Amino acid sequence: MSYNMLKSTPSKSILIAIALVVAFWLALLLRPTQLTAAQGPKVNLEQMIPVKFGDWQVDQSIVPIEVSADIKESLDKLYSQILSKTYVNSAGQRIMLSISYGGNQGNDEYQVHRPEYCYVAQGFELQTIAEEMLSVSNAKIAVRRLEAKQGARNEPITYWITIGDEATLPGARRKIAQLKYGLTGRIPDGMLVRVSSINGNRQEAYKLQDSFINEMISAIAPTARAKVIGKL
Repeated sequence: MSYNMLKSTPSKSILIAIALVVAFWLALLLRPTQLTAAQGPKVNLEQMIPVKFGDWQVDQSIVPIEVSADIKESLDKLYSQILSKTYVNSAGQRIMLSISYGGNQGNDEYQVHRPEYCYVAQGFELQTIAEEMLSVSNAKIAVRRLEAKQGARNEPITYWITIGDEATLPGARRKIAQLKYGLTGRIPDGMLVRVSSINGNRQEAYKLQDSFINEMISAIAPTARAKVIGKL
């Protein structure tokens, strides 16, 4: 080994050490610390989502199913609020609405649970998966369509998530939305909004769900809509 090589090795080690230290401190400085949930009006799902709108109202005859203690413990760690209601219209058609809200959606540890996993965990088989653009409030948002089947029960599902004031879907788009907030030092809150119905005809079900979603969004106070569908 030459003298020059021996001489340069300590210098390279020092440069690498300095680079690691700088990277560490930059990571600390850029680490998001400001919860957006602590700013502005507090989210209250029960107050935000009307019990009656358009031709829909909460079906008081439906009693929500209690989840097991272990599942409840897991959900409580992820979400600060969960709203679950069944709505019925004058034709007797029913739509199930579930909204989960979490004050910290800044990383994967607290990310919302995707229905794909939840339904399979409950013994359902997913028949179809597709993404579509849903027209809502004079704009379009990306939604995911699922069809879950268990025995004779066929349940078409439409869902989307929000990261802060942006409607998106799980995957790369969710990560990009998180990074946008992280670069400004903020930790976004977020929601998972899911509607479903029992229907053997999925296209008919999705059409009814789209109508339900639009009527629901129209009935939500303008100041709260961004939490549910993002700023359009």
